[in-house]
Amino acid sequence: MVPTLRQRASPITAALASSALPPLLQRLFANRGITTPEETNLALQGLLPPHTLKGAREAAELLADAIEGEARVVIVGDFDADGATSSALAVTVLRQMGLQEVSFLVPNRFEFGYGLSPEIVALAAEREPDLIVTVDNGISSHAGVVTARGLGISVLITDHHLPGAELPMADVIVNPNQPGCGFPSKCLAGVGVMFYVLTALRAELRHRDWFKTTGIEPPNLGDVLDLVALGTVADVVPLDRNNRILVAAGLSRIRAGRARPGIDALLEVAGREADDLVSTDLGFVLGPRLNAAGRLDDMAIGVECLLAQSAFEARPKAQQLEDLNRERRDIEAGMQEEALAQLDSLEIGGTALSFGLCVYNPAFHQGVVGIVAARLRERYHRPVIVFADAGQGELKGSGRSIDGVHIRDVLDHVAATHPGLIAKFGGHAMAAGLSLAAGDLPKFEKAFDTAVAVALGHLPPEATLETDGELASDDLTLAAAQAIAEAGPWGQHFPLPLFEGSFALHSQRLLKEKHLKLSLGAAGKVFDAIAFNIDRGQWPNDKASRVRAVYQLDINTYRGDRRLQLLVRHLWPEP
Repeated sequence: MVPTLRQRASPITAALASSALPPLLQRLFANRGITTPEETNLALQGLLPPHTLKGAREAAELLADAIEGEARVVIVGDFDADGATSSALAVTVLRQMGLQEVSFLVPNRFEFGYGLSPEIVALAAEREPDLIVTVDNGISSHAGVVTARGLGISVLITDHHLPGAELPMADVIVNPNQPGCGFPSKCLAGVGVMFYVLTALRAELRHRDWFKTTGIEPPNLGDVLDLVALGTVADVVPLDRNNRILVAAGLSRIRAGRARPGIDALLEVAGREADDLVSTDLGFVLGPRLNAAGRLDDMAIGVECLLAQSAFEARPKAQQLEDLNRERRDIEAGMQEEALAQLDSLEIGGTALSFGLCVYNPAFHQGVVGIVAARLRERYHRPVIVFADAGQGELKGSGRSIDGVHIRDVLDHVAATHPGLIAKFGGHAMAAGLSLAAGDLPKFEKAFDTAVAVALGHLPPEATLETDGELASDDLTLAAAQAIAEAGPWGQHFPLPLFEGSFALHSQRLLKEKHLKLSLGAAGKVFDAIAFNIDRGQWPNDKASRVRAVYQLDINTYRGDRRLQLLVRHLWPEP
């Protein structure tokens, strides 16, 4: 689907215009809602204070009591990159603060599903814990909390997902999205919530003179910001200023060669250098390798990699993650091909695509349905749910949505109008998961399509792509690309700058049968460009002499030589 281009065009405030920022950055920041130069200051001193996060003080007291009382603590995480980094963060810092018996447990998605279920509590109970701490989950785990409390186990929930109408009966809940929480940033990832809890805990232990009494050195929490940055970007939470501060500090640490051995090992197996890492690399290079463990095997591999104390210990774990990620890519490619064939056959047969798309094949892999749903969403610009067989007559689905359609609310509407159709569901605006009986899939498809149609006002969705407009030839430079890179981190709700322009097409050739290497001309200059994973049905195009391109300014580094490169995201031939 060819998107409609729409230019961001926010006015530059007087405060920005009078600042020392280059005009290009003034324009880019204004387009992202920045009004003052102070908002671009990402020093750690600008972080929101922990005391404004509801429950953080009580959580600190609970954990401090556990440390002083030599309690046994089990961290229960989620099986994605946010959950892995949150688990590693909690275990690392609690050990540094003097907690001797702290371990982690990550549910296997194929055996237990998501969250603090009664089954996971039973598994944790084998370790005889005094306290269970959830990270990146728990806000909807009512039955699990009841089970734990019934066994005499205290529960601290740290989470960032949206709560339901009622909260679990945990001892303490820390979640910026819970009712009554005045924390200004509602966008913290699970790893960010845990970072704030540990910051509050360090203050509580100082207040109790714990470090002086024991001789333990208070941990420098700046040392764990590599984990916070990785989990925050990989979880695709909005990068408001508070998250940008956390990510910028973590990136700076990684680039300076001060990352933990596990992250260094992941970079090594990915063939990436730390010193030129950018925020998007955390989401597209490191994140998928961690997530592959939770999708195909056991996320414990990922947590153990992040907890490794040496390169010798970390490298085998990182290689396992690399191998799993390669396997995941192969599985994904096959599933995507089958899903595209299903949907393309409808279009070829003259059947109009539904407002909400559902795709199922008995051979689909449970752990990869979310990625395939995202790929289909991008292609068809419709909310998509991809289902896999979960056994015992049950299907599990993962959905991805588009702007204007809150997919969790859509599922809530389906559940309300068709009681009993959905066994369980959860999620947020852009992503959700659910399970239902296999025999109910046709009924669900109709109900989902109807609910999405209502959300869209019965009008087919139009794909739009926001750009920052055209670049003057003076800004098509390596220096401009470097300035943009340094002005990050860029990410969700603070998007990496995209530009559009017309170019003469001087040359085009395929690389590895799927990427298009280009030479583009404008304003008397010639630029190297590349378009990854090009549509082979459209390109190479021998008839095209001019193109319209949507692109990023990128830096191509080869053997120490740095050159400007246009990273083409969309490409169309022009008359």
